[in-house]
Amino acid sequence: METNDFRSFIERYNSGEMGDAEREWFLKELETNEKLRLEVNLSKQTDDILKKHNVMSLRNKLSEIEKQRREVKIPEKTLRRPGYIRYAAVIAGVVIIGSLIMIPEKNLSKDDIMKKYYKVYEAPANHRSVQSGANADFTMALEFYNTHDYNKAAALFSKVLEKKPDDMQTILLNGVSNFEEKRYPEAQQSFGRVIDDNNNLYVDHAKWYLALCYLNTGETKKAIKLFNDISNESGIYQADAKKILKRLK
Repeated sequence: METNDFRSFIERYNSGEMGDAEREWFLKELETNEKLRLEVNLSKQTDDILKKHNVMSLRNKLSEIEKQRREVKIPEKTLRRPGYIRYAAVIAGVVIIGSLIMIPEKNLSKDDIMKKYYKVYEAPANHRSVQSGANADFTMALEFYNTHDYNKAAALFSKVLEKKPDDMQTILLNGVSNFEEKRYPEAQQSFGRVIDDNNNLYVDHAKWYLALCYLNTGETKKAIKLFNDISNESGIYQADAKKILKRLK
């Protein structure tokens, strides 16, 4: 009997559906038929792989199967038979899927993270917030800020804070302006003040920009800790913080 004719018996044998007499007969066939033994082993190992979800062991198992296949020389005409084609196709598919699962996402550098996730804080267009009160210096500072002249904006925001030192919106904007000018220590101080106050509408923004400050100053551990805090909160930066943590070098 040709090996291909044993296909239904192989499936019943590996699934444990054979009766005692039939199984005894099949075992005798296995003793004298090397090609049949190979197909039985390949079938069983392929089924085992598909049933298991432990991806970490997938490569080792597939490598062992491939090694066994190479050690046994099978005539070319035999390899063309439907049974072998079926198992070879399944194994090839599992190898491809397993490889894709095992490939980790590429880590991102500091510059990559800034390019992908950083956006400057969007300030009011041309008016003063109710809680801060109106004044000419703030209005002028906003104009500089919204036209990306952050150096002049920071100078005027600092002037506003001389009169209103507890104005959290101005403190945040001053921090972002200094951040844009790469004056990170000054920016960190501003963001820290907003966070320490913890009774304003700008805490989420301050945490996000402070974490980016740490990233730019090489204080990676502090950045990771703050991104962790952000990822555990239901803020507007939660999703991005989680993505950064997965891909941070």
